[in-house]
Amino acid sequence: MKLAVVGGGSTYTPELIDGFARLRDTLPVNELVLIDPAAQRLDLVGGLAKRIFARQGHPGTITVTSDLDAGVRDAGAVLLQLRVGGQAARNEDETWPLECGCVGQETTGAGGLAKALRTVPVVLDIAERVREAAPDAWIIDFTNPVGIMTRALLQAGHKAVGLCNVAIGFQRKFAALLDVTPGEVHLDHVGLNHLTWERAVRIGGPGGENVLPRLLAGHGDAIAADLHLPRTILDRLGVVPSYYLRYFYAHDEVVRELRTKPSRAAEVAAIEAQLLDMYADPALAEKPELLAKRGGAFYSEAAVALASSLLRDTGDVQVVNTYNNGTLPFLPDNAVIEVPATVGASGTAPLPVPPLDPLYAGLVANVTAYEDLALEAALHGGRDRVFKALLSHPLIGQYEYADALTDRLIAHNREHLAWAR
Repeated sequence: MKLAVVGGGSTYTPELIDGFARLRDTLPVNELVLIDPAAQRLDLVGGLAKRIFARQGHPGTITVTSDLDAGVRDAGAVLLQLRVGGQAARNEDETWPLECGCVGQETTGAGGLAKALRTVPVVLDIAERVREAAPDAWIIDFTNPVGIMTRALLQAGHKAVGLCNVAIGFQRKFAALLDVTPGEVHLDHVGLNHLTWERAVRIGGPGGENVLPRLLAGHGDAIAADLHLPRTILDRLGVVPSYYLRYFYAHDEVVRELRTKPSRAAEVAAIEAQLLDMYADPALAEKPELLAKRGGAFYSEAAVALASSLLRDTGDVQVVNTYNNGTLPFLPDNAVIEVPATVGASGTAPLPVPPLDPLYAGLVANVTAYEDLALEAALHGGRDRVFKALLSHPLIGQYEYADALTDRLIAHNREHLAWAR
């Protein structure tokens, strides 16, 4: 079984490699190819990846290359984890929206749109080349914004599934709080990528006892602290929102905070510099503890489970980003939602979802409409399309803000937007 990782020079990659090594019975990889145009980073990451495999006794081979077509040829699955423009572009996404009083974040709001505009054309070009070199390969997208990326891939006819680590992070956290194994925890996880809620936490299976009320009663303060939301909000809602919901539920508070501290991109860039220094040490043969501060917790477990289900036709249930196809009846069938789904060789089939409360359905419908317009802007370009996408976003919604943000978005991303040069 051959897998390829596009963006293999990412400092995330050792987390993924560690998962492949530990979980080799779940996903027996014979050949793993790391692909990245950044040769120096790729060599450092690739060297550590090989040492991790060797330390853990994994028999598979790891190769590195900047040749995308050769790297993906005959792969069973291709994982996408790229960042167009690097941390420098992310830093801009997180700063210029603040000039207009809007949240600066790499997947949400104006910054998220900028990332989508830069990334969709690149991802679609990669996917077309994968289709030529490995026509049977599954594309697993971890590249943000995952919902828009997955919609672009599926709309273009690719065999693609979107992956996020939010659900598996909650599963692991709740399992620890309940003193049970992660496999015993089943989430009623529903919404869009980075716009989800845990409406129930069941033990022993999808039809098991809902212990969410017990979790909130016994551990509500700790859960709320992790989300940077007041405990009272969780108690009043009776659900656990994704931490990305803070950008919606406490937008102005977040803007005030972001204006007083360095961007997350600046923090990550500093962490990455330290990590790359560590990766250069030939004695290092395991992922360093510092990597946990980089983000992406449990990404490896989620990626291994999803690839295994697709390639080995296990038919198990995982939280994925996939076409709605009637699951949420108030959305179009071709909207991309994030819900539990049965996963196998033929793809994904979302499980039935209980009706969504209007409090959540209204926001999901609004953001879905924004994602429609965002994808149109990414595919076809043009200032007017960018303006309409921004105007439709629930965190913006005023024409003066949308106009000002459009000008800033184009100015800061002109080199990545062919239509704007």
